[in-house]
Amino acid sequence: MSLKTALKSKSQDPIYRKFDTINGEHPWLKAVPSGAVTYRVRELNQGQVVYFNYILAKEMGLISDTHPHQMNPNLEQRLLQTFSLQIINEYDELSKKRFDQSTIKPHRYMATRYLQLQHSNKQGKTSGDGRGIWNGTVTHRGHIWDISSRGTGVTCLAPGSVEAQKPLKTGATEFGYGCGLAEIDELLGAAIMAEAFHLQGIPTERVLCVIDLGKGIGIGVRSAQNLIRPAHLFRLLKMENHSELKAAFDYLIERQIQNQRWVFTEKGDPYEQSLKKISQSFADFTAQLDRDYIFAWLDWDGDNVLADAGIIDYGSVRQFGARHDQYRYDDIERFSTNLNEQKTKAKAIIQVFAQLTDFVKTGRKKPLKDFSQHPMVASFNKKFEQSRSERLLYRIGFDSGQRKKIITQKAHFEEFEKLFSYFEKAKISGSPIKVSDGINHPPLFNMRTFLRQIPEILLKGSELNEDVMIKNCLSSFIKTKNYKTVRKHQSKLKKLIEVYQSMIGLVSSPTTQKQILSKISTNSAILNSEKRITGNALINIVNFILDEKKKGLAATGIQKVIDKLILEHTDIPEVRVSRFYKKEIRKPLLPADINRQLLKLVLEFKDDI
Repeated sequence: MSLKTALKSKSQDPIYRKFDTINGEHPWLKAVPSGAVTYRVRELNQGQVVYFNYILAKEMGLISDTHPHQMNPNLEQRLLQTFSLQIINEYDELSKKRFDQSTIKPHRYMATRYLQLQHSNKQGKTSGDGRGIWNGTVTHRGHIWDISSRGTGVTCLAPGSVEAQKPLKTGATEFGYGCGLAEIDELLGAAIMAEAFHLQGIPTERVLCVIDLGKGIGIGVRSAQNLIRPAHLFRLLKMENHSELKAAFDYLIERQIQNQRWVFTEKGDPYEQSLKKISQSFADFTAQLDRDYIFAWLDWDGDNVLADAGIIDYGSVRQFGARHDQYRYDDIERFSTNLNEQKTKAKAIIQVFAQLTDFVKTGRKKPLKDFSQHPMVASFNKKFEQSRSERLLYRIGFDSGQRKKIITQKAHFEEFEKLFSYFEKAKISGSPIKVSDGINHPPLFNMRTFLRQIPEILLKGSELNEDVMIKNCLSSFIKTKNYKTVRKHQSKLKKLIEVYQSMIGLVSSPTTQKQILSKISTNSAILNSEKRITGNALINIVNFILDEKKKGLAATGIQKVIDKLILEHTDIPEVRVSRFYKKEIRKPLLPADINRQLLKLVLEFKDDI
């Protein structure tokens, strides 16, 4: 049987019939007719599935709860039939290119419109999904999941299409952000980091599968229970389209309630209650990014973030090994915000949501500055500081009860936080330097090392040697001349250790201190592990995977490597994970040489951006 014939055969795999419901139809298009451009779509009848998220597929009901974590021909055929697609865009239509009619899907697929910084038009008239389509939705056990794909062809919303002022052929590269394709290394990197973040309790899109189309390109399929961004709504606000903005806000609210993400009081105003939920979610999310050293480029347009606060688009997302709060991503025409500025940008998003809510309720758009002192903006500030404090205590290793007790003793915690921040933000000598994708001024210390080592030292009753301790915490970016000035930090380190011990004293007694320190040490070793995958580690890991692929590593081998990296994050304290993760899934056994190289790359870049 040919591949084309096999892909068309639906009768051979009835256990995968849920995939038939993923057909391009999506409720957003009905709710907000001007919120998307629609395209005919054709099956490519090619590609190889190199990664499939079996656990996510089970959560979505796409495969059975008992389906083995192993690819088979029928499943791969169904995945290719459903997701190995390309749009028939304006260029194709104008050139009257002929396609096999049997490959064209019956429904049109949408590319959604939303605000984007890289477009000159700041009302969202030209921007949105430039290389992606929404495949549809899946409903399972009362929850709705959105599904979209990237790398499916260039749309009229791509920056390159707008710059060219004419339809572009998919694959053409003469205009930036205008080829409509996705590179396979980018897709594999997103598959690893998105699921790793999910397992750390960080709200995020997740990758359902990656299809390798050959020649370095592929299609990545993402999913979440809501893939709508603030930018989808902000576009309508900028255009003062009251009727569709209200419909869009109603759509968001209805989806959140249906998925049991938001619970409202019966008598309360649903729009005001939604604004409160959004403010709280963004405060928690942004505090988590800040404390966990995660750069996600938040900005006023609300593009690189989900409307209910979560990560989307991993192209510029980075997990830092230490506090690289001066790193800025170079997006050709402008530099990104940095880690320190993410709070300000998130607060700005809440201010726009406050303006949006008022406009929806009154029908009159007031100036944005009128909402700078809005109660929900003030609430965001307060909640952010609370969440940030809570997150630091969590990373130290304290459990929820201990965190509450310490926070009530503000003096102890505030002194610790001030001293800890002093070391976190200390920089190596000199000016910012160029890095591969931006600029950075590296930190002098990696304070995750301090959090990991100090409870173990205290537990063993070892003599504290500040000189040794401070050298252990130095980042790998230190310059020779910095060693001469390191000792000046010793008095502050000594004080930091004293305050750390005083916090331990707040939650323990002489008889329980050893037991509590032991648990803190265990938690901290996990939360501050040296095996953290930084952005540069990820780039090199993916390059290694692709090099191994060239040497003969099969798709099953790529799946095993990705699964191994993801499953390193399944024991994060206090993170609720799917029951399918709880079934003691074994980490794949990899060849010793691959294991060694992966570990080497992780450790080599453990302090990096």
